[in-house]
Amino acid sequence: MKKIIKITAITLASVIGLAILTVVGYVIYVAAQYYRIDDGVKLSVDGSASGAVSVGGEYTVMTYNLGFGAYSPEYSFFMDTGVMNDGTAVAGKYAKGMSESDVRKNVDGQTALAAASGCDFYFFQEVDEKADRSYGVNMKDAMRSALPLLSTTYAKNFHTANLFYPFSDPIGKSESGILTASRFKIDSSVRRAFPITTAFPDKFFDLDRCFSVNYVPVEGGRYLTLINLHMSAYDEGGKIRAKQLEMLNTVLSLEYTKGNYVVAGGDFNHCLIADNFASDEEALSYFPSGQKVPDWVKNSILHENEIAAGFKIAAPKNAATCRGADIPYEKGVNYSTVIDGFLYSDNVEIVSETVVDTEYAYSDHNPVKITFRLK
Repeated sequence: MKKIIKITAITLASVIGLAILTVVGYVIYVAAQYYRIDDGVKLSVDGSASGAVSVGGEYTVMTYNLGFGAYSPEYSFFMDTGVMNDGTAVAGKYAKGMSESDVRKNVDGQTALAAASGCDFYFFQEVDEKADRSYGVNMKDAMRSALPLLSTTYAKNFHTANLFYPFSDPIGKSESGILTASRFKIDSSVRRAFPITTAFPDKFFDLDRCFSVNYVPVEGGRYLTLINLHMSAYDEGGKIRAKQLEMLNTVLSLEYTKGNYVVAGGDFNHCLIADNFASDEEALSYFPSGQKVPDWVKNSILHENEIAAGFKIAAPKNAATCRGADIPYEKGVNYSTVIDGFLYSDNVEIVSETVVDTEYAYSDHNPVKITFRLK
């Protein structure tokens, strides 16, 4: 009996030791793979678009978070949580797309929508280049193929080691970024690195948040500065987003001081429509919902008095731009609000603005499209 107990104890200790070594080894692997992309990296401009924009001309720009091709209406995301109006807590299910065919269906829908819109400029976020979560579907190449005559820039903002989390549906490795496309020549482009969390282990899972600054020449010598951005989402208390907004404001002010025309757009992860209502609470509850207002958006409301002097917000509210992904989509049930839109300098005039209401057919976001004129 003593021999059996001894063998059992040794076996158990060996198993525990092996498990510890495996965990430690994996942590070392993830840490070794971890790095942040430098601020101020020059981006390559691909494509053969040419020409300059003109003062007085009207142009259209669309921003669209593609949700790494995963967010069919039936999709819910494992990091999203919420509370129904009756107090029931809910949480999302998936980390990756539901299947490769489902991702391809969504990407086909997104590229067809973009091509049919006929815009002069496009800002896309969550564009996977090579990622297990999207089954290796190259969304960057798919969108470039759909918009073949446009110049494009691509800034990486999500690159991970092989993540085995969550255990039920591991994310795997990811390379993703933001894609900007222009019908006119982009003279140059630079990737700016947003402040992001440095907390352990959150830093290994958060995006390497950034924005790209793209310079399109304007007849007469100035530039139309196009800024494509994606701010932090999972940011308790909105502290990181506040630092990101401070940095963005600095860049906006600098471009404005140069005399450039500036249009900044993307996924702000802030409620953008509050200035249209008597109170923030009214703005947050504008769209019908069977869910309570989530904490993340309560702490992230953007007002015009918080952005750089000389800039305004363009955020239409004919439809919401983002749905809660803690449950599959059901119209009027998911919490929804407007977090996608634009900031623009006062030498730019907004002619029209609209949310393109897709009923979240291909993403958990709806595109936002504006027509603007350079004064």
